[in-house]
Amino acid sequence: MMMKTLVIRIMATCALVAMMAFAGAPMATAQQINPTAESVTEDSLFQQLQDGEAVSGRVSIPDDNASGLIKPGNKSWAATSNGTVRILTILAIVGAVGVLLAFYLIRGRIRVEGGMSGIRILRFSAFERFSHWLMSGSFIVLALTGLNLVLGRIIILPWLGEGAFSTLTTWGKVSHNYVGWAFMLGLIMSFLVWVAHNIPDKVDVQWLSQGGGLLKNGVHPPAKKFNAGQKIIFWSVTLGGAALSFTGVMMLFPGLGGGEADWQLYQLIHGIVAAGLSFVIIAHIYIGSVGMEGAFDAMGTGEVDLNWAKEHHSLWVDEVQRDPKNKDLLAKSTQPAE
Repeated sequence: MMMKTLVIRIMATCALVAMMAFAGAPMATAQQINPTAESVTEDSLFQQLQDGEAVSGRVSIPDDNASGLIKPGNKSWAATSNGTVRILTILAIVGAVGVLLAFYLIRGRIRVEGGMSGIRILRFSAFERFSHWLMSGSFIVLALTGLNLVLGRIIILPWLGEGAFSTLTTWGKVSHNYVGWAFMLGLIMSFLVWVAHNIPDKVDVQWLSQGGGLLKNGVHPPAKKFNAGQKIIFWSVTLGGAALSFTGVMMLFPGLGGGEADWQLYQLIHGIVAAGLSFVIIAHIYIGSVGMEGAFDAMGTGEVDLNWAKEHHSLWVDEVQRDPKNKDLLAKSTQPAE
């Protein structure tokens, strides 16, 4: 108990000295630092800390928040930021990788059961693919730079050293601030292009009841252009991305929001949503690459094999084939690949 009291007194003394320095006044009397106070002494600062009050000085710059020297309330925010957010981030990444690795070992890669037909059908236009890659590419940059801010000190710093880590983090922060605008643009473009195809309907219930055909060979529930799983990803990215965009802007321009407490809340929301969205995106990357044969072609070249499309999006294939506007397009795109 005596040690705790001694530490608090030392902190109070340091705060008093710092307050004098920041105020630009010589170390003279308490009245010179705070003329409105009857007496600002070490004992009064010590009492303020015990009562959980903030200790503030005077500043000559417009930002009054800079006058805060000691704010006991920040301890709980720091504990949550460095504790809860960090734990959730680790669980999201390690959990996603662990679940997908187990799924791959048990289920293996999902193959096209009928084999590749060699006939190609256009699935996504160049504009759709550009919107997707703008959003996804910028998200990866944001995720990596944000991950460094959350876990870099405990993982990367010991490995790189202070100098290299400082440079990496500085440039990462700059990248995070600017690439965020590209992510927001891609998010808006993707939403406008695909929202009409992502409205939930009764077909999605059947798809979900059969696990999307992902758990068992020979099961291919009908789906339109986007199945229920893709719709979940779409709305997760849309809503999560909107939350990240809003909180990110509020942190970049704190004058738009409230005070310091609001800024801290935005940061916590930003970190928690980013952790959850990272889990979703890792699963999406897995299914769209090594997890499912032929899936990457949709966003790679824009064209997919006809047998793949019939197995995973049979209702969409029917719609494309019935639409008179697609006759010429279908005639060109359904040619055997050389």
